[in-house]
Amino acid sequence: MVCGHGSRNQNAAGEFATVAEGLKARYPDTPVEYGYLEFCNPVISEGLDRLHAKGVTRVLAVPGMLFAAGHAKNDIPSVLNTYQAQNPGMVISYGRELGIDLKMIRAAGERIQAALDSANKEHGEVGLHDTLLMVVGRGSSDPDANSNASKVMRMLWEGFGFGWAETCYSGVTFPLVGPGLSHAAKLGYKRIIVFPYFLFTGVLVKRIYAQTDEVAANHPEIQFIKASYLSDHPLVLDTFQDRVQEIVDGQALMNCQMCKYREQVLGFETEVGLPQESHHHHVEGIGGGLEDCPCKGDCDASCREEEFCRAHGLPWTPVHSHASPAPLEPVTGHGHAHDHDHSHDHGHSHDHSHEHGHDHGHSHGDDHAHGHDHAPGHDHHHHPYPHADHPHGPRSMDKKKV
Repeated sequence: MVCGHGSRNQNAAGEFATVAEGLKARYPDTPVEYGYLEFCNPVISEGLDRLHAKGVTRVLAVPGMLFAAGHAKNDIPSVLNTYQAQNPGMVISYGRELGIDLKMIRAAGERIQAALDSANKEHGEVGLHDTLLMVVGRGSSDPDANSNASKVMRMLWEGFGFGWAETCYSGVTFPLVGPGLSHAAKLGYKRIIVFPYFLFTGVLVKRIYAQTDEVAANHPEIQFIKASYLSDHPLVLDTFQDRVQEIVDGQALMNCQMCKYREQVLGFETEVGLPQESHHHHVEGIGGGLEDCPCKGDCDASCREEEFCRAHGLPWTPVHSHASPAPLEPVTGHGHAHDHDHSHDHGHSHDHSHEHGHDHGHSHGDDHAHGHDHAPGHDHHHHPYPHADHPHGPRSMDKKKV
């Protein structure tokens, strides 16, 4: 069972499905299914239902995640544990994230090399010592996951011998892509290669490339090159297979020594011991963009902007229902008021503080900054990321007025 995050971008969902199909080809005698936490169908429980219908009693579940942040540590385990509790005859064994792995580094290196070869062919040779590598991570409220992106950067930096390398993030933490590239542009390198360390395309990758273009426009003296994300590289599929085998061998161990939910990580001490609980019930299975959206499945989140929707005659729905599955729509008649800014545009961290006293901090898979303000009767807000006001983090993003 391959457990993905999900995306409003239908192309991203298609690429994830391609990975799942690639794994099916590698396990011809074993049922293979997949599912998503949010924004896509099938949801994880539906994939498990299909395995259950085939008579499966033991499931090897692997997270389709590069690093272990809130999704891999809390959201997916919560869904799996709930399903197992509701289906006593099924045992679900959970694997670890793809993580820091030499096969993943090699796959990343091949994506970067392809971009370098293409740029040299089109624009002429630029020496590696005159090139800066910018690795773009997803960004999380978990410093352990963020630090892994920096390690990937260092491995690639030393592997190629670039003149310089840095790390920035698409959301939640700092520095974001705009500030990160603007800083890098001051260092005097002739070429900057931007590599999104992402598995699939989607809103975030499109935004990374768009922000690269914005910074490049201000620095015509620098050659900005956009490398491809990982996608279904054969070495990525090899790593997925390794994670499955780790479950079989009883070696599926996460890096719990650095987990902010279990140890006192500097600056995140208040999150030790928070329960495993998923917040994705409110966006589970709601699907991606609108059928008649001009993006034609390659969503960049413009359909969450009031001005864009009015210009294209589309419904603008900045809030969504907690009913699942359900279309995006304003919430009415649920017995509690919601004040959601779900523009789906900026990074954020979540804290779920329910009536029963649960606090749950994690990063969300989409790149949007918003606060949840639920009226009494459904106290449901999110653990504040301690550096949300960092000048090079989410507050540096342009806030659209709606």
